Amino acid sequence: MNKYHLLLLSTLLSTTASAEYLYSFGSVNINYLDWSSDTEERSNGNKQDFAYLELEGGAGFTWGEVYGFVDFEFQDSTASNDDAVAVSSKGKLAVKTGLDELRWYAQTYSTENQGFHGRNTVLGLSYNLVGDSGWFFSPFVGFHYTNKNGFAGMNGGMAGWVANYKFKLGEQNFTLSNWHETEFARTNDYVNSTREDDDLSYNGSLSVWWNAPENLSLGLQYRYAHNKLGQSDTDSAIIYTVKYNF
Repeated sequence: MNKYHLLLLSTLLSTTASAEYLYSFGSVNINYLDWSSDTEERSNGNKQDFAYLELEGGAGFTWGEVYGFVDFEFQDSTASNDDAVAVSSKGKLAVKTGLDELRWYAQTYSTENQGFHGRNTVLGLSYNLVGDSGWFFSPFVGFHYTNKNGFAGMNGGMAGWVANYKFKLGEQNFTLSNWHETEFARTNDYVNSTREDDDLSYNGSLSVWWNAPENLSLGLQYRYAHNKLGQSDTDSAIIYTVKYNF
């Protein structure tokens, strides 16, 4: 951890300590990702179905919100012990500007996958819309920096959103959620170092959750990506999830 990371961490901790706590949430979930057959065929065997364990959490304060997760992905059961588990993580920070629901926004996503390293960092602005009926919509836009095998530098911009809607069917509680990210104006050097073939990409997931009793949730997620995840055209997968919320 360099001095800039230490400065950011110490600033965040001191701000959090002096702020009013509003809420928090966390979960442990077990997932199985099933790629579509055409996605697997186009990947020449590089994309295979896999299970993963995810730890997830977030909190709200008077100054803004934090969120993060870490995934332990069991992608290749035939690999050696040192290479059998890939790790992906994401962290997000939204700090209120004092102008209505406008926030300073930062996010970083990192993956370490059997010799592959990739990190995407975004700095910009977000806006938080919350409805009384159990929904929220939080769009963002920012500058995009990429560091991966074969490329490191500014890489255009990223825009996207997180959305959530709670509803009932009979006596059962459900949640519909969506996250989406679009990368635009990606540099030629980056595009030429991948198989993604375009300066525009998108990436996300549409999910429905049954919020069962005893803090359990069962989820069905449609995962999609276009000119992303190391190949062109559109990838898709279904993710089956069992989540314990605390």
